[in-house]
Amino acid sequence: MSISSAMNAAISGLRATALGSEVVSTNISNALTPSYGARQLDLASMSNGTAGVSINGISRRMDEGIVSDLRAADAAMQNSQSAVDFFTQVEDIVGLAGDEYGLNGRLAAFEESLIDAASRPDVSERLSAAVSSASRLAEGISDASAEIQEMRTRADTMIAQDVATLNSSLEQVRQLNVQIASTGSAGTSDPTLFDQRQEILDTIGSIVPINVVPKENGAVTIYSEGGAILLDLSAAEFGFDKRNLVTEHQTLEAGTLSGLTMNGQDIKTSALGGGSLSGYFDVRDDFGVEAQTKLDVIARDLVERFQDPSLDSTLNVGDAGLFTDAGAAFDPANEVGLSRRLTLNQAVDPDAGGETWRLRDGLGASTVGAVGDASLLNSYSDSIEASRVPSSSGLGTVSVGFADLIATFSGELATSRSVAEQDLSFTSARHTELTEVQLSQGVDTDQELQNLLVLEQAYAANARVIQAASEMLDTLMGL
Repeated sequence: MSISSAMNAAISGLRATALGSEVVSTNISNALTPSYGARQLDLASMSNGTAGVSINGISRRMDEGIVSDLRAADAAMQNSQSAVDFFTQVEDIVGLAGDEYGLNGRLAAFEESLIDAASRPDVSERLSAAVSSASRLAEGISDASAEIQEMRTRADTMIAQDVATLNSSLEQVRQLNVQIASTGSAGTSDPTLFDQRQEILDTIGSIVPINVVPKENGAVTIYSEGGAILLDLSAAEFGFDKRNLVTEHQTLEAGTLSGLTMNGQDIKTSALGGGSLSGYFDVRDDFGVEAQTKLDVIARDLVERFQDPSLDSTLNVGDAGLFTDAGAAFDPANEVGLSRRLTLNQAVDPDAGGETWRLRDGLGASTVGAVGDASLLNSYSDSIEASRVPSSSGLGTVSVGFADLIATFSGELATSRSVAEQDLSFTSARHTELTEVQLSQGVDTDQELQNLLVLEQAYAANARVIQAASEMLDTLMGL
């Protein structure tokens, strides 16, 4: 080998070690960066007998199988989280047994106040306490209904946000596909583009479970788990009409709430099921509607127990009872949303110009009756405890007291919440496990530091070769 060949080989070695040091430093600095694929310097000996080292490029290491599994786990976790959040919030406002602020607690307080009032019907303070507790019961049911509709409204808003994110992310992946294919064909593949694409694919995968199929040119095609083509040569565009307010009368089934469109055509959410997007649809169209229906069953049962003319002789058929539909008598044809409209009869509400003594003497009474007569108060208590079959389905067809009806609803919420929490626990554990696996296969900082030591030694050795060759040339020039 000539002196010039030795110098050229050493110079190529310096270039390789310098680039290798850059790769190591980049790896170490991104050791905790999500979606970062560890870089590796690809080297080969010079061809055609030329001395030195050839730099073939920088490759990116990433286990696509683990990445795919992690995306699926993330989607499942997001889906389960929306169910847990919904059932936990509804359960909090409906309350558990013994919770004074829940429906069971408010009902117990109402029953107790009726008993106290019946023991001394002549004491106005006890009548006022009974009226107040009745109002709190109605407010509790109404507040629960309002909370359910608020959660449905938030879910509708989150659907719109997910759709916007999905559309922009798919377009970004399409653009990155073009860049990756272009740089790949020019022989200048940029690993940073793959990092960017993986990060965006992870975002898409949390919204909709996806299958990512690579192409020969480095681009990818994206399918949903349900088989919908989200990205090929062009990106799919999803449409959704957000509502500023979702009410109990608005449902997807009735056509009063927006579904999804894909490239202008209606698409079932089941084709995109399993991620955060379908989780929000579940809250808005399934969980929320079902909870509202059951709450309306409870409200109707309460209204009908106190609207019976045989209970209060001062009422005529068609008159509103102690609990009303926004101040009016309940119409069975207008059950949807009754829980939201549930109010106390103004005849006994002092704040609305009523008199508390009507709770004792009758809602239709025009004058004060016998102050010692507790028969109506006792009848109210009996009506709460009486077993009857709910007029509406939704909470069973068994004859039960009103407290049992609330307990059934609370129990169903607790069961649904428990099942959702179990699902979330499983999906979270799997997500954590896969995250740890991905990190273990990512940047190994200990190994990178060892590589850096080797590079330092190689750099020093190549520099020494250049120095020695230079000294040889100086010797020759001095002859």
